[in-house]
Amino acid sequence: MNSPETCALIGILDDGHAGLGDAARHRVAAADLVIGARRTLELLAPHLSPGVEQRAMDGQLGQVAEWARAAQRTGRRVAVLATGDPLCHGIGSFLVGKLGADAIDVLPAVSTLQLAFARLKHSWQGAKIVSVHSADSGEWAPGATPGHSLYPLVQAAAGHALIGAFTSPANSPDRIARALITAGHGDDFRLSVAARLGLPDERVVAELPLAEAAARRFPDPNIVVLKRVTPPEPRAIFGFDDTDFVQRAPEKGLITKQEARALSLAKLRLRPDSLVWDIGAGSGSVGLEAARLARHGHVWAIEKNAGDAANARDNARRLRASNYTLCEGRAPDGLDAWPDPDAVFIGGSGGELAGLIRLALARLRPGGRLVMNFVTLENLATATAALADAGAAWDVVQLQASRSQPILDMHRLAAHNPVWVMSADKDTP
Repeated sequence: MNSPETCALIGILDDGHAGLGDAARHRVAAADLVIGARRTLELLAPHLSPGVEQRAMDGQLGQVAEWARAAQRTGRRVAVLATGDPLCHGIGSFLVGKLGADAIDVLPAVSTLQLAFARLKHSWQGAKIVSVHSADSGEWAPGATPGHSLYPLVQAAAGHALIGAFTSPANSPDRIARALITAGHGDDFRLSVAARLGLPDERVVAELPLAEAAARRFPDPNIVVLKRVTPPEPRAIFGFDDTDFVQRAPEKGLITKQEARALSLAKLRLRPDSLVWDIGAGSGSVGLEAARLARHGHVWAIEKNAGDAANARDNARRLRASNYTLCEGRAPDGLDAWPDPDAVFIGGSGGELAGLIRLALARLRPGGRLVMNFVTLENLATATAALADAGAAWDVVQLQASRSQPILDMHRLAAHNPVWVMSADKDTP
């Protein structure tokens, strides 16, 4: 600590110099170069020594580490200012990664998130912390991908009862409330806002219904706290009944049956963070169960039949699948915009099976899995030939399932059509 060779990373709140501890004040007073957001520099400007260089990092975060290195090479002392605790969704991890842990002294302030919970008098050790202090991606819409700046928060709402969120002027409390309503959580949470913490006009609004919060504006800067007020829906993670899904009418049964779905999902070997493609999604049954298994990942699905695509969207809404994106169209159109997957499921190919197999094997990440379902000999033959041409090893399981059906006062077994479940590994000769 206090070595001139180290960069001082100092946490500061909106009360400015008055809220700094003695060690932080000393490092600021000794600095030859002070780097920070423009509004933060303005808080400390009256307390800086004459001749101290001030450099605003607004829009230039990527340059901060090099600025610090360049100053240190000439023997200048450097202080970098950050809001609250720099190691909690702040610049801290970025600078440590660039400069190295031994090159930085971290002098944190109380996190603004901690202050918000203190103002609400709510314990926060069990809270899920997220940040939407990022680029403006617009309002949340069903099917939004992980690139949307509200994605971490909407995902957190699916599995956590208490959430603390760092906001931004774009991703404001009212937009957050609208996003949760759109994602199906309109009655699930109460939203609290702690605004302008530490300033004379500090304002705290506690436990608003989301509909009310969605229609209000709040002063900046602010913190949002979300508290679940309804228990999570007691729905299985895996093993949905076929009747749980909206299916094409009047022909019920145009769906990957539960038995084939279970085996196919097992063959996909999904991780909690897997990225999945579902080609020929139908009513969405495989992709939507995959989305629940890969809770921290994402599923991209495509379906050419307009009626089936509408059913898949309806099923996604009913299951609150916020990590599921459905595209209406014919594969492979549009797949070039999808990220490389960990797993690919092909349930329908629209006559493009051989090409889709080649594409899937080319795009799968190392160790990825391709799983396909067939009910015709011709598609099975096409798949085996395409996999052989690609030099990929494969295996196939013929699944023949029968379900009990009542007959008079007894039961019989009614056979389903056989299904071939074919699997192949990426880069496995």
